[in-house]
Amino acid sequence: MYAIGIDIGGTKIAGALVAADGSIIRDSRVPTPAHDANAIAEAVVGLVNELAEGVQVDGVGVAAAGFVDADRAKIVYAPNLSWRNEPFKEKLQAKISAPVFIDNDANAAGWAEFRFGAGRGFKHMVMLTIGTGVGGAVVVDSQLLRGGFGLAAELGHMSLIPGGRLCGCGQQGCIEAYGSGTALLRAAKELVASSGPKASRLAQLQDENGELTGAQVYQALVERDPGAVELLSELGESLGQAIATLCSVLDPEIVVIGGGVSAAGDLLLDPIRESYLKHLPAANFRPHLKIVTAEFVNDAGVVGAADLARLELAKQ
Repeated sequence: MYAIGIDIGGTKIAGALVAADGSIIRDSRVPTPAHDANAIAEAVVGLVNELAEGVQVDGVGVAAAGFVDADRAKIVYAPNLSWRNEPFKEKLQAKISAPVFIDNDANAAGWAEFRFGAGRGFKHMVMLTIGTGVGGAVVVDSQLLRGGFGLAAELGHMSLIPGGRLCGCGQQGCIEAYGSGTALLRAAKELVASSGPKASRLAQLQDENGELTGAQVYQALVERDPGAVELLSELGESLGQAIATLCSVLDPEIVVIGGGVSAAGDLLLDPIRESYLKHLPAANFRPHLKIVTAEFVNDAGVVGAADLARLELAKQ
């Protein structure tokens, strides 16, 4: 049984034809026309047609970077895209013959890890995806937590610092404003602008490339540049504090860290784990969860979206 998974992010739309065991048969991707909702829909239809060529596709799962309603039909709001109460499922279903199912992108990524990746064998899992923003997924007793209005697990928009930095959602002090790849790049640019001694390598990379991008910050991290490593540690401190707070509410067995920034590995996980223990209530008297990196990384969204579509089809 084949299903297609589509993962719509702030900069790219990824798609894959996925088998029932989570393996990818073929894949493709296109840039995201982020400021045009109709163009996004057309891009998704084009990807689905390309991936479905020559095979029988039973369902299409679409993972969207936004708040998806309880019926999983509308994208209520997307901080980094042009969706506002967007009837996305209706638009796609009008042009796609296979049944279409919409879900939040972090839910899809989390489901992939739970079913086929780092969360295998656990019943209670939290995933944080650290990319352009911070997404979240919560699995409770082997079921995705969706909430009364379908908007549960928007963990990136939990308040971390009251009155703190402005977030794309319109509030201040959200986890996303401190723990995302965007936040890391902003901090790196601020460090370069300060002309401090720890900014020298990042400043050099900026001069060489004309601007400082996430790729240059990652290069500095690979080189173990002290300035970049310190910035990543500060990001990890914020995420660890958030995880400790989540433990008081959800008590997960494992937290999976995914998204592009997770490629930093232990440079990110070590400060997260240290901060988690520092902020965890009754840390010396309770079981401790595992904090690990995702196994799928870039493919989690498409694999999870396809499997969630398959799950919905099985209910019908």
